[in-house]
Amino acid sequence: MPASFKSSYALLMVDSPLRSTAFYRDLLGLEPIEKQATFALFALETGLMLGLWSKHTAEPAPGAPAGGVEIGFKVANAAAVDAAYGQWLETRDVRVAQKPIDLDFGRTFVVLDPDGHRLRVFSTPE
Repeated sequence: MPASFKSSYALLMVDSPLRSTAFYRDLLGLEPIEKQATFALFALETGLMLGLWSKHTAEPAPGAPAGGVEIGFKVANAAAVDAAYGQWLETRDVRVAQKPIDLDFGRTFVVLDPDGHRLRVFSTPE
C-alpha cells in the first residue's frame, strides 16, 4: 500500500442507518458528524471514522451478510470487560454471541448490533 494511503474508515452496511445511528450514538457516547437517511458517520477518538451505509443504496450492492468482520473495543482490564458486559446488557439492545470468557489473548465477550455485526470488547493480560 502506498505511504499516502491511510486506513481510517470502517463502513458497515446496515438495514436502517437511522436505527443504527441511534444504536451507535448510545454505544459510543458520540453524536455523528454526518447524518442522512442513507448514511451516517462517527469520528472516534482513535481517529477511525465509522460509517453506517444503507445496504439498500450502497454501490456496488453488498454481497455478504453481516457478521464476517468484528469491531473491537479494547478496555483497560478483565474487570472492565465484565463491567461493560453488564452495562451493555442492561442498557443496549444487543444479542449476545459470546458471554465473557478468558481466551488466549485475554478476557472478552461478543455482542451483535441490530444488523448482526459483531462487536467484541476485550482486554489483554495485565
